[in-house]
Amino acid sequence: MKTSADVVIVGAGVVGLALADAWLTRHPGDHLVVVDKEFTLGLHASGRNSGVLHAGFYYAPDSLKAKLTRDGNRMLKEFCNERGVTVRETGKVVVTTSSEQLPDLEKLFQRGQANGVELEKIDEAQLYELEPLARTHEQALWSPTTAVADPAEVIEALAQRVVERGGVLRMGQSVVGVESEKILLSDSETISFGHLINAAGLYADTIAHWCGVGLEYKMLPFKGLYWYGSWEQGRLQRHVYPVPDSRNPFLGTHVTVTVDGRAKVGPTAIPSLWREDYGGLSNFSASEMSNIVRMYPGFFASKHHNVWSLLRTELPKYSRRKLLSEAARLVPSINSQDFETKGRPGVRAQLFHVPSGRLEMDFVVRQGSKSTHVLNAVSPAWTSSLAVAKHVVEGIESETLTP
Repeated sequence: MKTSADVVIVGAGVVGLALADAWLTRHPGDHLVVVDKEFTLGLHASGRNSGVLHAGFYYAPDSLKAKLTRDGNRMLKEFCNERGVTVRETGKVVVTTSSEQLPDLEKLFQRGQANGVELEKIDEAQLYELEPLARTHEQALWSPTTAVADPAEVIEALAQRVVERGGVLRMGQSVVGVESEKILLSDSETISFGHLINAAGLYADTIAHWCGVGLEYKMLPFKGLYWYGSWEQGRLQRHVYPVPDSRNPFLGTHVTVTVDGRAKVGPTAIPSLWREDYGGLSNFSASEMSNIVRMYPGFFASKHHNVWSLLRTELPKYSRRKLLSEAARLVPSINSQDFETKGRPGVRAQLFHVPSGRLEMDFVVRQGSKSTHVLNAVSPAWTSSLAVAKHVVEGIESETLTP
């Protein structure tokens, strides 16, 4: 069967749905189709993250992440207010564990200032007033605009608005190829398009390569593990984060509050050997493992990252006790007896630049012939989704995205 659409979006995660929403806002008469291989929304990164609405102070001032996270925080809160989705205004504290981390804490503060993000330096006494369970060495940062929402509720609300605006969701349809301005689906259907937008997450590089775009990139996935605490709701009031290693695109193990007031520890950043590595051998792919393993020599030799330190730090966190002992450096009252409920693992769709051996730190969007590819939509893409979508759609209209 053959059908056609003005715009086809591959991927019904939060970024894909946000792109559909942004396009239909600006082009309300267009026939837009969102295609996803799953029958249910939120089965991958969009539904497996912590739900934290980041403020935008981690990122270099000239990066897309800096601007789009700051704006995305505001836009997502406005969306949640409009659609009746609960946002818990927790705020966040970033704490140190030694004097050696104080210069990096100062750099985070300066980035926040440069990015126009509300951020305050606080001492130990002020930290105790904000979050009595957290500990720091001399100084910490307070981010009042960081918050949390339920990822599943946000995705459902966004999908509903896309449908209300005339978008069509085609769930349970895998894209198996792209050729001659049409996508090929697993049920032998083809959909011709005026423009294709690739927001396929873990498979964004595959879709892009079919279009001859981003051939220098491949996906190098990392697994995130989470554990929930049995503490009474509201015992932990704020998100508590460490000072991250600026050489790697991860924020470190942290302690967050869910929208219903539960405490949550995670995630890890453990290298995965296949894309949907959520536990056991589910969705195992020998070909994916072979391709990923072939990337590791280049990654290990990278001058851009402290790879061996990352492996020494992250691999032991497969042990719950090790992960919780790391979190206890931030919140000393954490113990293994109170955190025995395992959360759904997530897999970070981390983009890897093969020639340089570099993990991409920023969002990466590339333009093709009648196609646009969101190749690196990693954290904080959930926070930034509405702002990312506005940026991408405006770029398509003005043809200013990077080819």
